[in-house]
Amino acid sequence: MITIAAAPITDAGTGQLVLAAVLGIAVVVILIAWAKWHPFLSLILGSAVLGLVAGVSPANTVTSFTTGLGTTVGSVGLLIALGSMIGALLAESGGADGIVNRIVNSVSGAALPWAMAGVAALIGLPLFFEVGVVLLVPIVLLVAHRVDIPLLKIGIPALAGLSVLHGLVPPHPGPLAAIASLNADLGLTLIFGLVCAIPTVIIAGPIYGNFISKYVHVATPPLLAASREKVAQPVGAGGGGDVAGNEDAQESPEAAEAEPTRNPGFWPAVLTVLLPIVLMLARGIAELVADKGNSVRDALDVLGNPPVALLFGLLLAMYSLGKRGGFNRAQTSSVIGGALPPIAGILLIVAAGGGFKQVLVDAGVGNVVADAAKDANISALVLGFLVAVGIRVATGSATVATITAAGIVAPLAASLDKPTVALLVLAIGCGSLFFSHVNDAGFWLVKEYFGMTVGQTIKTWSIMETIISVVGFACVMLLSLIF
Repeated sequence: MITIAAAPITDAGTGQLVLAAVLGIAVVVILIAWAKWHPFLSLILGSAVLGLVAGVSPANTVTSFTTGLGTTVGSVGLLIALGSMIGALLAESGGADGIVNRIVNSVSGAALPWAMAGVAALIGLPLFFEVGVVLLVPIVLLVAHRVDIPLLKIGIPALAGLSVLHGLVPPHPGPLAAIASLNADLGLTLIFGLVCAIPTVIIAGPIYGNFISKYVHVATPPLLAASREKVAQPVGAGGGGDVAGNEDAQESPEAAEAEPTRNPGFWPAVLTVLLPIVLMLARGIAELVADKGNSVRDALDVLGNPPVALLFGLLLAMYSLGKRGGFNRAQTSSVIGGALPPIAGILLIVAAGGGFKQVLVDAGVGNVVADAAKDANISALVLGFLVAVGIRVATGSATVATITAAGIVAPLAASLDKPTVALLVLAIGCGSLFFSHVNDAGFWLVKEYFGMTVGQTIKTWSIMETIISVVGFACVMLLSLIF
């Protein structure tokens, strides 16, 4: 939720507040993009500059920042942690490999790119983008070698499936942070996100992959070992590179012992991935069709509450992926515990972003932007999208773009109905995926795994991300005409 001060904690005029916002964001952009500082530290210093220029006392700046930081961690951190634990069990048990192999081996020819996009979207529900890439790339290379199909024809659909899910669908960090900042309804956001994800994945995945593979020819690299020890250090939503991975880290003895002895099976893995999503979707649908006080709606309000849904998903995963995957209790516990250290970086970034957002809100910058948008008759959805695009292109970080844009347009959300606020979350998410380029860690991850040049990566990955951004936003605007 948004913590809004009863009145701005500074009496600065509009010009001073606008200057404060511009300088605060500029500091964050420069420190991340030019000085190569970690986004967590950059956001702290950006918040300090924002408060100083806006005339906020140092004590009040610190209070606003820590309040926003704590509120964001409280609302988002638990969900990211639970989702990461499910993802770790899915990866370490071999469940993700089983899903990929089952679907890919069941189709051939022209259906392969569509199958790859579908399986990427499915396993992308609980997994961070980079984890999904590490799991999928060996399969993509294997299929490309086996059936002599252009690498990009199946590689682009796989990347699109992962990226769309991370940018638009909770419980991934970007959408969750925007939901918390705007006090949006998670069920509605989930429903709208899935609706927009389908056409977006289709256009940016199989359709664009088939097109670009005719013009950009990339030799298929040698087969890679599917080394799960690389599945660490997630770096944010939608390929927004926020935390550098440490691929040189040695695997601990506990992790080595946790290698599964058998695959948990296709359907147990699929049902485990889908359980939290189904519960949250059911809650959102019940809120739309059932009256308050209805016993079914009351039950789904509890079961579909995100922390409860993800907790049930984790408990099921401990059996269906842990026990059935060949882990004993100690090994299951080790895998779950091992999922937490890699997400520390993303949690700190999300938290600091929440602090930066709260300084924006408490200083009154958001009110200035809201008033200006109303006077200029600019749609909140368009404004949120454009702000996120600007920050994404400048910093390379989808998470920073999402949280900053949400903070700037937060006052507008207070006057919008629930469906429009949910669509605002998605508009910001779409903007945060726009044109990934050389300042984004996801750009280099894709380049190296697929053995492409910088130019080829821009023509393929960067354009694909832009297509996702534009098509997703077009879908959001179409939905806004209906709801």
